[in-house]
Amino acid sequence: MEEEKEKKVLTILHGAVIITMDKDKRVFKNGAIVIEQDRIKAIDQSRSILSQFSHLALHILDLTGHILLPGLINTHVHTSQQLARGIADDVDLMTWLHDRIWPYESNMNEHDSYLSTLLCGIELIHSGVTCFAEAGGQHVSGMARAVELLGLRACLAQSTMDYGHGLPSSWATRTTHDCLQSQKDNYEKFHNTSQGRIRVWFGIRQIMNSTERLLLETRDAARQLKTGIHMHVAEIPYENQLVMDVHKVNHGTVTYLDKIDFLQSNLLAAHSVWIDNNEISLLSRAEVKVSHCPAAAMRMLGFSPVREMLDADVCVSLGTDGAPSNNRMSIVDEMYLASLINKGREVYANGTTDPTALPAETILKMATVNGAKSVLWDDELGSLEVGKKVVIGSGYADIVVVNPSSWTMVPIHDCISSIVYCMRTENVVSVMCNGVWIMKNKKIINVDEEEVILKAKQASVELLKRAGITIPTRMNVI
Repeated sequence: MEEEKEKKVLTILHGAVIITMDKDKRVFKNGAIVIEQDRIKAIDQSRSILSQFSHLALHILDLTGHILLPGLINTHVHTSQQLARGIADDVDLMTWLHDRIWPYESNMNEHDSYLSTLLCGIELIHSGVTCFAEAGGQHVSGMARAVELLGLRACLAQSTMDYGHGLPSSWATRTTHDCLQSQKDNYEKFHNTSQGRIRVWFGIRQIMNSTERLLLETRDAARQLKTGIHMHVAEIPYENQLVMDVHKVNHGTVTYLDKIDFLQSNLLAAHSVWIDNNEISLLSRAEVKVSHCPAAAMRMLGFSPVREMLDADVCVSLGTDGAPSNNRMSIVDEMYLASLINKGREVYANGTTDPTALPAETILKMATVNGAKSVLWDDELGSLEVGKKVVIGSGYADIVVVNPSSWTMVPIHDCISSIVYCMRTENVVSVMCNGVWIMKNKKIINVDEEEVILKAKQASVELLKRAGITIPTRMNVI
C-alpha cells in the first residue's frame, strides 16, 4: 500500500546528458533525475537511479540523446509590450519612449495586457524560459492571469513614474502616494499566488521619471515586504547628465542612488550601460544585481561593461527586454549575442582581441544560476540539485529538455559550448515548471497558440488606433 502511494509522486527522467549548474559544475553523460512532486529527490548516473527508484516510479521517461538543463531565467522583459513589436524600430531612446511606447502603454486596458503577456509567454516558453522578471508594465492583474494560465514562474512589477517631461496625461496626474499604493495593492492581491509561482516586486521605470520621495518610499516598502525592486539604470549618457545637473553628484544614476542609500541587495538594475569603475564598485558592495540585455543594448544604448562587473563580483544575468526594443524574446539568442558582443567589445575597448572573454560556461551561468540570484529565488531555482526545484519536462519541477540531434547542433564535442553557441529555439522541445509540463514536444500545453496569435493581432491594431500611433513607411509600398 505504501509502495502504491509513492508511485503517485515519483517521476524518473533518465538517459540524458544532464548539465546541473551546481557548485561542483557536474555534467552527467548518462544521468537521471528523480522528481518527487515539485522537487528533485535524487540525481545521479542512470544505472544507479534506475536500480534504486524504478520500482517506485509512476512515470519513467527515457530521454536518451537529449540534454537536460535548469530552466532558463529571463531577468528583464516587458510582457506588456509584446503587442508593440515593430512599432519603434530604428529610433533613438527618447523618441522611442515619448512618441511610441508611452502612448501605446497608456492606452492599454487589462485585456490588452493579458493578451500581450500570453503572446510573450508563449515565446518565452519556446526558448526554454521557466521564470521571468517583469521589467514594469501596465495592469499587473492581466499579467498575473496570463502567468497563471501558462504555468510560468514570474516576478511581476508595475511600471511606476511620478514625475518628468513627456508623460501621457493619464499618468501625469498620478501622485507619489498613488504609485506606491497601487503596488502595495498588487502585492496583497497577487504575491505568492498560482501555487507560489508569482511574486510581486516594486517597479521604478527610470530615474528621469522618479522623485526622490518615490525612490525612498519604494526602497522602504520593498524592504518591509521582503521583495525586490526592478529599475532601468544608467541607460544613456543623457540620463547621467540629467542626474548630475539636478542632483549635483559627480557622476550619474548609480552615484546618486548610492548617495540616497537606494542601492540594496534586492535591487535588479536593468542595462547599466553607462557606468564607470567606481560605480561598478558601488554595485558590488551593495550586492545589486544587473540584467544585461545585449540585443537591446546594441540597438539603442551601447556596450555594457559586463566583464568588469563580473570581475568585481557583481551578479550579472541575462534579459531580452521588450519586443519594441529587441523584437526577439529568445533568451537562447541572448546567450549567443552576450558572448560575441562582449568578446568584440574587448577589441573596441583595448585594441586587442580576447576570445576568452565571457566563455560559454559564464554565459550559461548568467542564464541560470545568476538569473536565480537576480530574481531572489536562488534557494530553489537556477541549478539541478537535490532539494531545488527542477526545470525540464516530465511532470514535477522546473526543467528544459533540449534535442540536439539537428543540423543546428550536430556534432557536439562540448555540450556547454554547443548550448551557448549552437542551440536554437527549435532545439527546445519540452519545458516543465513547478513539476508540470507547460510545453511538451514543442506544443504549449495550456493555451491554443493559434487562437492567441489571432486575438493578439486584432488587439494590437485596435490599441495602436486608440493610441494614435502611425508607423512611418520608409519603402515605396505599392
